[in-house]
Amino acid sequence: MASGSPRADPEAGRPAQVAPPATSEAFRRHPDHKIVTSFPGLADVTGARVLAEIGDDRTRFADARALKAYAGSAPVTRASGRSVSITHRKVKNDCLAAAGYLWSFVAATHAEPAKQHYQRRRDHGDRHPAALRNLFNRLLGCLHHCLATNQVYDPAKAFSQLTPARP
Repeated sequence: MASGSPRADPEAGRPAQVAPPATSEAFRRHPDHKIVTSFPGLADVTGARVLAEIGDDRTRFADARALKAYAGSAPVTRASGRSVSITHRKVKNDCLAAAGYLWSFVAATHAEPAKQHYQRRRDHGDRHPAALRNLFNRLLGCLHHCLATNQVYDPAKAFSQLTPARP
């Protein structure tokens, strides 16, 4: 857009993570609010964004793998002959991926089991974005399970396999 020209949307220049109070209030009334906000790193704004991108139709994703692929947190494995390449997804829901990056960053900073999982991935050789994507993948699978079974997040169940990462 040329400078000085009026914007079609007056909210377009607003930062993506600033939600109007009405959005937070509506999210607090949602039946899944308690489940979503029980996760470390998901409060009203990020939790509302994640739930909005996922949707509240439980039949939309057949399983957690489908949700992870949609979010872009599941790795893509390409194999041909003896060569194997594991990369990140380029085709994904960018809004959910961005919210997931923030979610996993806050979780890795403030929640001890998530911090340990992140550090294990870093010690394994993952760079920061890959370690966060791996943590987001783990948390998203837990969120899918919790929403499907109507349970709140339990770190003991989510990170019960605190074994060293495979090389």
